[in-house]
Formats: sequence, structure tokens, C-alpha cells
Amino acid sequence: MKLYGYWRSGAAYRLRIAFGLKGLDWEDMPVNLLAGDQQSEAFRSLNPIGLVPVLELDDGAALSQSLAILDWLDRSHPEPPLFPENPVARARVMAAGMTIAVDTHPLQNVGVVKHLKSAYGVDQQGGVDWMIHWMDRGFAAFQKMCEPNAPFAFGEEPSFADICLIPQLYNAHRWEMDLSSYPRLTEIEARCLALPAFEAARPENRPDAA
Repeated sequence: MKLYGYWRSGAAYRLRIAFGLKGLDWEDMPVNLLAGDQQSEAFRSLNPIGLVPVLELDDGAALSQSLAILDWLDRSHPEPPLFPENPVARARVMAAGMTIAVDTHPLQNVGVVKHLKSAYGVDQQGGVDWMIHWMDRGFAAFQKMCEPNAPFAFGEEPSFADICLIPQLYNAHRWEMDLSSYPRLTEIEARCLALPAFEAARPENRPDAA
């Protein structure tokens, strides 16, 4: 499998964590978003919208959208599972993860912040304030949604919810966000980053890190 991604992409980070948890090997295919590699004809033949990640399977099939790829991954490589079996518990884990991956992350990707600057004259600090505003909203909701006393967000093992949370916390640290209001989240983060799958997936450990 070939994973096309950018070292700081939160969406690609999710997949690296999941691959590690499931013990799968993949080949890194770096895409430099800042240089505009994602706009090339070759990349857009894999994903017409020009976003990372893209997972190219051994048979040549190309999958896009990190949440769709995580769903494929859990169905094709079910152990260890990313979701609980109980349908209600599964929905709760998915809702928490999507609060970060769907309601929070898209508002602060490279393209959105770049557009704020070019179209509306927002300066660098304004862009950071924008990102922190939406992370505050997402983290506050996630902290209320996850289980209060479990080692991870929803139980004894990391799940889809943790996979979505950790890359967003990386972004929060990058922009020096005050996380003192989210002790449950930083507790989950510490437990996750103690696991080899999470440690290996960290952006600074990628070959294209700069």
C-alpha cells in the first residue's frame, strides 16, 4: 500500500496511527502541500479534489478521504477493531471522532487559512486565533462525549475517537493553544503517545518532516 500524505496533515496522521495499531506496512509517498504538489495532474488523477491522504492499494485502486479509508481499513483488517461491536456504542465513538474530524479539522486546513488571508486580509495571528476558536469548540464537546474514567476515550483500548483526537491535539500544541481546560484530553493524549503506533505516526518522525 502507498500512502500519499503530507507530514503535518492531520488526516494522513490518522491513517498512520491506524496502520500502526493494526500492524500494517505501507510506503510513504510525500505530497508537499506548501509547494502545491496536490494540484498536479498526476495527483488529481488519484483524488480529483486534490487533498491528502490518498491510499493506493496493491491492485492500483485509489481510496481518498481519511474517514472512508479508516472504514475500509477496519472492514478489511478487522483486528484490532477501531469500533465497539454494540451499535449504540459504535455510534457514540463515531460521533466523538467526527466532532473532531468533520466539525473541527476542516475549518483549519491549509487551504482554508490561506483563503482567509488572501481573500479577507486576515494576518498570521488572526489565522491562529481562527483555528484556536474552532479547536476550543471541538475539544469542549469531545471532552463531554468521551467516557470520564476510561484509560482511552472510550474504553481500555484506543479507538476511532482517539485516532481522530491525537492529530488535532498536535495542531493545538503547534499553535500554542492553552489546553488547561481539557485535562481529560491531555490525559488521553499521554496514554496514546506512550504506545508505539502513536509514537511512530507522529509528524516529526516522517521522512518529509521539515
